[in-house]
Order: sequence, then C-alpha cells, then structure tokens
Amino acid sequence: MYALVTGGSRGIGRAICVKLAQLGYKVVVNYVSNDAEANKTLDLIRENGSDGELLKFDVADNSATVAAIESWQEAHKGEYIQLLVNNAGIRRDNLMIWMEYEDWMKVLNTSLSAFYNVTRPLLQPMLRKKNGRIINIASLSGLKGLPGQCNYSAAKGGLVASTKALAQEIGKKGVTVNAIAPGFIKTDMVEGLDEEELVKTIPLGRFGNPEEVAALVAFLASPEAGYITGECISINGGLYS
Repeated sequence: MYALVTGGSRGIGRAICVKLAQLGYKVVVNYVSNDAEANKTLDLIRENGSDGELLKFDVADNSATVAAIESWQEAHKGEYIQLLVNNAGIRRDNLMIWMEYEDWMKVLNTSLSAFYNVTRPLLQPMLRKKNGRIINIASLSGLKGLPGQCNYSAAKGGLVASTKALAQEIGKKGVTVNAIAPGFIKTDMVEGLDEEELVKTIPLGRFGNPEEVAALVAFLASPEAGYITGECISINGGLYS
C-alpha cells in the first residue's frame, strides 16, 4: 500500500508519515525545499518498520506537481497511491488592510490550489480500483475564521467545502474524502504565538501534539472508518465546535 503525504518533512506531516509507516504503508514524502528534514522523515519511516521515498515538488505549482506524480506513476507500474493526505500549508499572517497580494495568493495556492493540483492526477487509479482514501488537513481557522488570517481562513475554509463536494462526487466509487481541522498544535506553524495566553482559551488547557493529529488520520484511513465521508473532524482541545 502506498500513501502520499504532502508537506511531509516536518511537523504534523512528519508525524503522519511515521504513523502510516507503523500501519504498513510505503510512504511517499512530498516536500518543497528542506532536503535534510525530508531525509530525517524518511529515516523515521524506516525505523518504524516500513519504507518510503522522497518526492520533491512545489504543490502550489500545477505543472511541477503533475510532472512529479506522472513520473512516480511511470516508475511504479501496476501500483497506485491508495491514501492521499493533503497536508501542505503555510501561513503569511497579517491584517487584511496590510496584506500584500503575494501573501494572499501564496497561502491560497499552497493550501487550496494544491488540493486540486495533487488530488486530480491521483483520482483516476483510485476510481478504477474502487478503493482510496483522501484526507485533507484543514484548520480551526477554516471553520471559525481568525483575525490576521483572512488568507489562511479562506484557503482552509475552501478546502473543507471542496472536501464535502468531492466526497459526493466519488463516494459511489468507493473512495472516501474527509478533512481534519486541527487547532493549536505544537509545530513550527505556531511559532511566534503566545502559548501561555492561548492555552487559557482552550478547555483542555494545552496545545495538541502532532501525533494526536496523526492518530486521527490513521483512523480515517482504516477499514473502521469506511462509512465516513464528507466530514470535517475538529481536533482542538474543545476550543471550537
């Protein structure tokens, strides 16, 4: 079984890669630039009893994404990616009045356009085999909206809506599509935030860990979750529901 995890070199993506390795998946780790961190993830996959490979491309670039996926498919005749985790995302926070167009588009392209860029070329084999799982990593910001994150909220909110739409399109073919909306998770994505103050707003009184998100991915990828599709599941310590 093959799984592709976008943005898999660090943080939540790395935790997902490791968890899927433990479940027996061969993990294809997508990343855009950090070779050293990507190789660390690959080492962890192997340490956890499976194998994997690196697939370097920018998910925001449609042509580069399609070329990379087609190259992988050509090199793996008879195989296909059964599980896709669209995890890649970036933040470029600012109040709308100060936000540059470049920061608006970069965030939308990396989180939302990337969903199209990566998912579309992987759909046909899943539909032909009538077997596949697509899991999109959204965000609390996409459900609630957060000040200073109009771009990120728009991207992740659009990802949730696209999840629900695609689930209805392909459910009859045996492919499920779900989203996970993490709150504040201890990764470099929350660097610069005031953790001490923010935890006061979280009923469980702490930030989450990447491994907790990965465990939810593992469940949605499991046979036990075969009747769940079109859902967005929050994992935020009770901060928002």
